[in-house]
Amino acid sequence: MSRTINIAACQVGTVNRWDDRKATLARLITLLEDASTRGARVALFPETTFTTFFPRYLFTSDADLDTFFEHGDITTAPQTRALFDRARDLHIDICIGFAEATTPDLAKSTQEGGQCYNTCIYWSAHTDSVLSKYRKIHLPGDFDPFPNPDATNQLEKRYFQPGNLGFNAFRVPGLVSEAEAREHGDPIFGMMICNDRRWAEAWRELGLQGVEVVLCGYNTNGFAPEMWGTPKDQSFEEAYANAMFWHKLSMQGHGYTNSCFSVSAARCGLDDGKYSLIAGSCVTDPEGKVMGTLDEEGDKVVCCEVDLEKCRAGKKRTFDFGRHRRVEAYGRITGQTGVVEPPRLDAK
Repeated sequence: MSRTINIAACQVGTVNRWDDRKATLARLITLLEDASTRGARVALFPETTFTTFFPRYLFTSDADLDTFFEHGDITTAPQTRALFDRARDLHIDICIGFAEATTPDLAKSTQEGGQCYNTCIYWSAHTDSVLSKYRKIHLPGDFDPFPNPDATNQLEKRYFQPGNLGFNAFRVPGLVSEAEAREHGDPIFGMMICNDRRWAEAWRELGLQGVEVVLCGYNTNGFAPEMWGTPKDQSFEEAYANAMFWHKLSMQGHGYTNSCFSVSAARCGLDDGKYSLIAGSCVTDPEGKVMGTLDEEGDKVVCCEVDLEKCRAGKKRTFDFGRHRRVEAYGRITGQTGVVEPPRLDAK
């Protein structure tokens, strides 16, 4: 029995620091409409979709920083609700990333016990509700900016707390027929954000819950030698190609080792005339093969029909975790964080 879903990755091009939020929201709605026209039932948007990727800047004013955060329910908040209103009209699900402040006033967040997170939600048109929320766990970069004023900074550790909701898979109703849902259950989805895709532990957490589709929005630098620890004489073209390779390697390889489809959506282009973000939004299958990709920058949509039955072969054979995993041998994975090398052979 086929369990096929049309899923769209909605790639967003350049969003500058000074861009009007209403104009950006209008672009997102256009992408959503494009995805719906192509038959998509699910639309994935990037990390921190509604604004530029602000963690590259050092902000000393809470008032300035607050403009990049969303407060409360984004499905009903005045500056974001229009996207969900249109999704209701089109009856299409949305997975979207945003900067979340857990208190109304960012300046009072610490005093009132609130926190700020790099977050995404999955909103279901079938239930008209948020089915799941995920907060980014693997925050890259640093707390303090690089001394070099021309360096590309990554200050997520300054502006966000590590996610506290874990990696939770969830069922999504209304995407397959009632007969298919009775036979195999509703599809199992999972979410992660950007840097999480590089960490095998994140994928295995979802894989151990039988995940069939992993959704991942991202903002990934095309050229950031200080942040990557790569030679500064590397050309922009070479750095960009490497970043694209590492991105797809993560989605293809981990999708294969967990027998699931992966869908990734980029925010890309030259933000603020200075900061390059890669394209590469793609859909990969449970064998790690790319089904569809957007390697050119700009506002674009890629749609793919994913047949969830194709996850079954890997889950029943090569990656049948119940038969093949040996947890007694994996103690280091949760028992330590940093590297502990074996003793040197010349040690006395």
